[in-house]
Amino acid sequence: MDAGVFEHWVKRSLQDVELALEAWVPEAAPAGLGEAMRYAVLGAGKRLRPLLVLAAAEAVGGEGEAAMRAACAVELIHAYSLAHDDMPCMDNDVLRRGKPTLHVQFGEAQAMLAGDAMQALAFDVLTPDTGVAPALQARLCRLLARASGYDGMAGGQAIDLASVGKPLDERALRDMHRRKTGVLLQASVLMGAACGDISDNAWTALSDYGAAIGLAFQVVDDILDVTQDSEVLGKTAGKDQDSNKPTYVSVLGLDAARAYALQLRDQAHKALSDSGLADTAWLSLLADKVVERDN
Repeated sequence: MDAGVFEHWVKRSLQDVELALEAWVPEAAPAGLGEAMRYAVLGAGKRLRPLLVLAAAEAVGGEGEAAMRAACAVELIHAYSLAHDDMPCMDNDVLRRGKPTLHVQFGEAQAMLAGDAMQALAFDVLTPDTGVAPALQARLCRLLARASGYDGMAGGQAIDLASVGKPLDERALRDMHRRKTGVLLQASVLMGAACGDISDNAWTALSDYGAAIGLAFQVVDDILDVTQDSEVLGKTAGKDQDSNKPTYVSVLGLDAARAYALQLRDQAHKALSDSGLADTAWLSLLADKVVERDN
């Protein structure tokens, strides 16, 4: 696959997602809430989760409108999680996506409310009056809710906060990051897959693919936290080390963490090979992108 073709697909997909988010995230919410929501979600970020939704949907011949709604919904959940994670009661960060964090820009109360509103909007986007079958709406909502809640992202963040200054072995660290970061990335793949009609074998393989790249993303995040500066990352570099949080680098060492990321990428590629799906090129290249990124 020519790299230029992939980059064209990425660019077009990002433009489509941005236009959809522009349309669905309201400016007119009361008391400046819309402005805060749009600040948090528009015009920035890697948009990896929407890309995974769209790539998986294309791999299974999925419904376009459902896939775009799923892509935007998962990005809204991600943006809400960042807004809350950055607050002083959580990670207490001041830089996100190369600009001041939401609570720095708008105040803590507005940041909390904007996060709440984006979480609710995600499920509103998934449930239009027409255009997406009710059964598919329900399935997409269930996948996203489970990935976001106590057994997924929120649970992982709770473990993360409870682990500051405490030693974790690799197994415990993997479980924390599987929940905090990995499950939402895995759900992005499965939400895209749910927009089409695939075999149980393909579903399992895509689930395995999503699990592998979800963990790889966090391993690379931990590596970049100690190897890049804040300007490149768009967020505060060295924050985990300064906060005495366990990471893959602190537990495994830098070289071993890099080797593990490559191992996870290989697992993702194997899962795609096992899926039986004819066109998984975008998913394969996204796995490479996760591991090879520099921010």
